[in-house]
Amino acid sequence: MALLDVLIGPVSAIIDRIIPDKEARAKAKLELVALQGTQEMQMIEAQLQAIVAEANSKDPWTSRARPSFLYVMYVLLLTALPMGLLSAFNPAAAKDIAAGMNAYLNGLPEPLYALFGTGYLGYTAARQWGKVKGVDR
Repeated sequence: MALLDVLIGPVSAIIDRIIPDKEARAKAKLELVALQGTQEMQMIEAQLQAIVAEANSKDPWTSRARPSFLYVMYVLLLTALPMGLLSAFNPAAAKDIAAGMNAYLNGLPEPLYALFGTGYLGYTAARQWGKVKGVDR
């Protein structure tokens, strides 16, 4: 359960920041501690261990899959920078491009966005796990 001990502290700190009411914050922390022994938490721990195993794989296709997916998502998000510049010089073209991108992104299925979130959180958790274990820097 070492992974759980690593996760409880950061999650507790996040709870402190996002829940302003002291009573609600204390209740959320109690639920977090109660979750510690449940089967759901054990399943989360097993999933994180699988993610760590994939990240440590010697197979480049396996170990680079999540970072590559994140890089693709970063490129999609970073296209906003040149669009901002384009809108300064040609607002109509920027508006047309933005409408096209909106149509494209709205056409993507919701599970793809969920996959991105899961992959991103899993990757960051695996990196943190590796740093705690002293394997990653």
